[in-house]
Amino acid sequence: MPFTPMPLHLETARLTLQPFTQADGAWWRQLVVERNGQMPSADEAREVMGVQEDSAAKTGIALLTVRRRAEGDCIGYCGLIIGRSTIEEPEIAYELFRGAHGFGYATEAATAIVEAAIATGRRRLWSTVRAWNTPSFRVLEKLGFSRHHSTDDERGELVWLVRELTAPKP
Repeated sequence: MPFTPMPLHLETARLTLQPFTQADGAWWRQLVVERNGQMPSADEAREVMGVQEDSAAKTGIALLTVRRRAEGDCIGYCGLIIGRSTIEEPEIAYELFRGAHGFGYATEAATAIVEAAIATGRRRLWSTVRAWNTPSFRVLEKLGFSRHHSTDDERGELVWLVRELTAPKP
């Protein structure tokens, strides 16, 4: 079944989601530092930004930057990826700066992405979350995801969650 490409510009009450550009490399580098304490080089950031652009063009799905509309600042990303899944049943992925946690931004952005996934004609989404990541489980539960199974890898337990999608109402 062919899928419609995902909309790459989305707006919610408080957020704008749009494709990565080379200018996003600077904040992305800071997000990586916050995640794992290591600063990627500017060259690595340029490469990642290019990969994001190429992937969106090739697959019709994408990670999008998440910006607060009022402030205009970038607070993270959210979108669809193939990841550990497939193009037919992609994963939803998101990551926000810690300072943006606790305000409902992840839920708001992810809700827009689920709606975008439904608009592509997809029938199922996945998410994989480390077992310790309680805040992500809360976001996904609000979006209607349920636990499916767990696997283990070199970093520990990985929980797979799934959400069945229904076509939008006319």
